[in-house]
Amino acid sequence: MSKKAKKVICAMSGGVDSSLTAALLKKAGFNVIGVFMKFWTEPAGLSAEKWNRCCSPESETKARRVAGILKIPFYVFNFEKEFKKRVVDYFLKEYKTNATPNPCVVCNKEIKFGLLLEKALKLSADLVATGHYARIVENSPQQLKLLKGRDKEKDQSYFLWQLSQRQLGHILFPVGNYTKKEVRSLAKSFKLPVLDRKESQEICFVPDTVSDFLSRQLRPEPGKITDGKGKILGRHSGLYLYTIGQRKGIRLPQGPYYVLGKDLKKNLLIVTKNEKDLLGKELIAKNVNWISKKKPKVPLKVKARIRYGHKEMPAVIKESTGKTVKVVFTRAQRAITPGQSVAFYKGQELLGGGIIC
Repeated sequence: MSKKAKKVICAMSGGVDSSLTAALLKKAGFNVIGVFMKFWTEPAGLSAEKWNRCCSPESETKARRVAGILKIPFYVFNFEKEFKKRVVDYFLKEYKTNATPNPCVVCNKEIKFGLLLEKALKLSADLVATGHYARIVENSPQQLKLLKGRDKEKDQSYFLWQLSQRQLGHILFPVGNYTKKEVRSLAKSFKLPVLDRKESQEICFVPDTVSDFLSRQLRPEPGKITDGKGKILGRHSGLYLYTIGQRKGIRLPQGPYYVLGKDLKKNLLIVTKNEKDLLGKELIAKNVNWISKKKPKVPLKVKARIRYGHKEMPAVIKESTGKTVKVVFTRAQRAITPGQSVAFYKGQELLGGGIIC
């Protein structure tokens, strides 16, 4: 099939990465259709700023303007109900169990490369494209590899460990081969009006802080703060509002204190003054996904990343039972946090990952 015959639905958010993605595909000869996705927004009156950052009216206007410049069709898909159910409700459910979830990982699997991809295929599109900094390469006719983006600082492969071979076969990441500096330069050459938009690293559906959002949605129950020996040190505002390794917001005299653990049954926040107490060499990960579809032989030496922005560290996957693995690091890691994702790498390749439990 020629490029001109291939129909690509390009997710456009009004930002520089997705705008350049559409421009590059159009230049390459693909039949490009721009799509703006509307996600769930917290009801007005609950928060100071209403709109979801990913799908504000301003973002839609910018995306529509870029589509007009590129002379490509532009549509708006309303995924509010699905986003609330699959991403926001998951986020809140995990916090109720005192885990610290990563909603971007779930959004990529369930919405951008789940719901959007399925809708695209039903509309006779061949591919879905986004502005992710990651790369897909063919390892063999039957297998694709997912690699880090060329820009080490912007690499987003960590958020994509849940993707399958089927999904990868219908995805394009055009900006994954560029650095952010090159992306901005190319966008300028295409005369795209998106260079002034600020980037956000925050959770898109949280208009203020995670603590404020959780306080509105979950109504946390205050309780006691104790040290590792059970000594009562003070009161906390609700277990949902704290995460392992956190220092700010504990508000105890003669600190600093760090969150060491949480006792859900007794509603206790356990803290420590010794930051070394946060170090750990092992973790158990559940819901493990191997991108190749093939379960590797263990023990397996990998580089593992336990949160976005965290440096990959040498580790060994020592045992594997079903979709659960045990990971042992060569050196102890700070604040291994339940609910976060652990991603496994071999060089540039993302092998897969799981949820820390």
